[in-house]
Amino acid sequence: MNWDEYAEWAGRIGTWGADYHKGLRHRPVRAQTRPGEIAAQLPESPPEGPAPMEDIFADIDRIVMPGITHWQHPRFFAYFPSNAAPPSMLADQVTSVLAAQCMLWQTSPAATEVETKVLDWLRQGLGLPEGFAGVIQDSASSATLAAVLTMRERALNFEGNRKGLAQGPVLRIYCSAEVHSSIDKAIWVAGIGQDNLVKVPITPGDPLRGIDTGALRAAIEADKAAGFVPAGVIACVGGTGTGATDNVAAVMDVAEAFDLFTHVDAAWAGSAMLCPEFRTLWDGVDRAHSVVMNPHKWLGTNFDLSAHFLRTPDDLVRTLAIQPEYLKTHGADGIINYSEWSIPLGRRFRALKLWFLIRGYGMEGLRTRLRNHVTWVQGLCEQLRAEPGVEIVTEPILALFTFRYGTDDAFNLDLVNAINDDGRIYLTQTKVDGVTAIRFTGCQFDATREDVETAFGVITEIAAAIGEGAQ
Repeated sequence: MNWDEYAEWAGRIGTWGADYHKGLRHRPVRAQTRPGEIAAQLPESPPEGPAPMEDIFADIDRIVMPGITHWQHPRFFAYFPSNAAPPSMLADQVTSVLAAQCMLWQTSPAATEVETKVLDWLRQGLGLPEGFAGVIQDSASSATLAAVLTMRERALNFEGNRKGLAQGPVLRIYCSAEVHSSIDKAIWVAGIGQDNLVKVPITPGDPLRGIDTGALRAAIEADKAAGFVPAGVIACVGGTGTGATDNVAAVMDVAEAFDLFTHVDAAWAGSAMLCPEFRTLWDGVDRAHSVVMNPHKWLGTNFDLSAHFLRTPDDLVRTLAIQPEYLKTHGADGIINYSEWSIPLGRRFRALKLWFLIRGYGMEGLRTRLRNHVTWVQGLCEQLRAEPGVEIVTEPILALFTFRYGTDDAFNLDLVNAINDDGRIYLTQTKVDGVTAIRFTGCQFDATREDVETAFGVITEIAAAIGEGAQ
């Protein structure tokens, strides 16, 4: 392909992309294919010669699209969405065209300096105090791993990377049982071990399902008495299952009493903190050492872009920076090399997506969308609460709540499967205190009030049909 052909196809794909997004409401949300159907259409061996671009692109519609679950569908109410606002997608195209490897300031000064500036814009928007510094990670999982590694090194006087862990003390890290599985994986990868992730119960009767800080303090004291070395605490703001949210200020009180490194996982809910009225959910966050939130989940940047904020980044850099001669920048003082703030050496120019997004909508435009989603989802919760046989299992936390029909787990699983097979909306299930509940989260960037209201009709219609069929 030459560059004239590239320009032609870039235009055609742009038109195709716009048509795709405009027509999403007419597609089933979840892929309807069976396992193996897509692979069966691909040849066993790679082609020896080139194929015309016409043929390659035709296979997108013929082979690929039937197997795509449409994460940009405005009725995607499952998991948390991975949004893709148009300005962000355009920025990603520019990033791909430039194809810069932005590991160091000198390998593309613009990438480093735009990242520094737009993350400070975001810091201001979130209400984090001046002094917090930000870095873009690929995902909250990577940010959490970086924080856990920092906890480890800080507890080992920054000798773990050099000496290894085999002869060292047993480290302990604390969180609630409501945290995301990425916390567990970070503990594995950091070499701390699953048995040393202490999952503290939630506070009885707390509608936010936050960690019991009295039990947290007792667990730390018991571990110290047993000869373990407490290393850090991970607080949760907006857990994946139910939106569980710890009392961050109370967690900080405990952590500070034992001089422990603290990380706040606000991957999904962090975006809502652009709205001052929601910030009570993370009161005390200014005392955390590390905070992560994902603009690609609710704010509108396309995947992947996670914003990781550090109260003071020195401990993170001391943990992750490695400087062979070929990576040194000579003759420039005071620069930032963001590869020293993250686990991968290679870095894409991700900041461009956030720059385009914030400039394209403005902070108030983004706040309006967030507020609308919260209002509409809480309205849906009230509609379902009024339905006979429906139990609201966990109350709305921002734009997430859980519910169930009756007391039969099997019925609720059948309901979720039937809804997703129907295709008009997409939901997922979770377990709450051992029982099956259905999750609803309304954070898709282009969702409208009508889309959320459609969910009510689909849920009640299919529940009634299943109920009649069981009689």
